[in-house]
Amino acid sequence: MTLFFSHRLFTVWRLKCGVMDIGWPSVLPAAGKKYQIELPVVHEEELEEQFVRGSGPGGQATNKTSNCVVLRHIPSGIVVKCHETRSVDLNRKRAREILREKLEVAYKGEESELLKMKKESMQKKQDKRRKVNENIEKKRRFKEMLNSKQEDDKST
Repeated sequence: MTLFFSHRLFTVWRLKCGVMDIGWPSVLPAAGKKYQIELPVVHEEELEEQFVRGSGPGGQATNKTSNCVVLRHIPSGIVVKCHETRSVDLNRKRAREILREKLEVAYKGEESELLKMKKESMQKKQDKRRKVNENIEKKRRFKEMLNSKQEDDKST
């Protein structure tokens, strides 16, 4: 039995031996979301995966380990880099989820369900912020009215 020290070689070996699942169900929750969206199926043979050292906070642990996943979709050229956790497996799963979302947006464009949901969410936030600002303005005017009324009462 040959031992592979590189994650890349180990991944290729797992693919050849049939250990890794190839393909994904067509309906999965979007990355980190609770809702279900139909995302495109990504086959493992269309992906090029690299494990590199991550960046950012973490000190020596971040500098020594290669747990940052760089995933490239060969047909489209879309590249995703994921270094959200310390676990390579979780980063691999998360990178694939992000890639599927990006592919959905790239292929469907403005008709993408993710873009529609994002725009809807942004609109809700804007509406909420506008209402908060309106309430603040109403309170300010009410206080001014009370102050002016008190000043009128004092002067008379």
